[in-house]
Amino acid sequence: MTKWPVGLIVPMQDPTPFSPFQPEEWLHALDVVAASGFDGVELAITNPTLLEVAEVAEALEARSLRLLSITTGQAAGLEGLSLATEDQAVRRRAIQRICDHMTFAERFGAVVIVGSLRGADGDMELLHESIKECASFKPSVHLALEPLNRYESRLLNTVESTLALVGSIGAGNLGVLFDTFHANIEEVSISEAIALAGERLFHVHLADSNRWVPDSGHFDFAVVWKALEQLSYPHSLVLEPLLRSSADELLSAGRKLKATWGSSDYSGDG
Repeated sequence: MTKWPVGLIVPMQDPTPFSPFQPEEWLHALDVVAASGFDGVELAITNPTLLEVAEVAEALEARSLRLLSITTGQAAGLEGLSLATEDQAVRRRAIQRICDHMTFAERFGAVVIVGSLRGADGDMELLHESIKECASFKPSVHLALEPLNRYESRLLNTVESTLALVGSIGAGNLGVLFDTFHANIEEVSISEAIALAGERLFHVHLADSNRWVPDSGHFDFAVVWKALEQLSYPHSLVLEPLLRSSADELLSAGRKLKATWGSSDYSGDG
């Protein structure tokens, strides 16, 4: 069975509830992530222009870690940025921020995630314009739009609606991020949603139905592994659960996932 690269989120500038690490300890965090058997990291970056790309590259290389992806949503919460807002000044800042992330990601071949930075609400036509501009900025850098559940955003809640926007723009570097927590709320069929994403599936986030680590809730991850394998999914998986108890639980989750891939019972239809 396919073994996908697995990553953990490490914040660079501002704390995130999806990581056990604090931004000021990011170098130590990389040590811990590497020692725990992960293949790479998803860096949580608020403003990439304040970071030294060469320093990050050297730190990752020294630990044999890949930069798999960059999550951008902190700028939405901390600065109120939105790609769908009718406030032109704010929208322009949001577009520039995604472009800055793409510039940072280019050196690493990392995926840039567009999740909450699109806005909790807003104008779909403006979102279309914003995403189109971002995608055209650096065609070699993959952008992954993340369907979010209805309680976090009224824009793009399912793979189908996200693919509609991707298709209307038609950029080859624009695709979908599949998040198991959000999909558990919004998708009728997990396996069918993954199959629908097809070659546009650029990234996967893992969390159980209760948003804790896999096997803490009722989500059937075997359905995901089967669907990804049938798709010949070539990219990475990143754990994005909330911390339930200790950091050790999250750090051990990557090894547990890899151990189950060869023996998962692929029953169920998603």
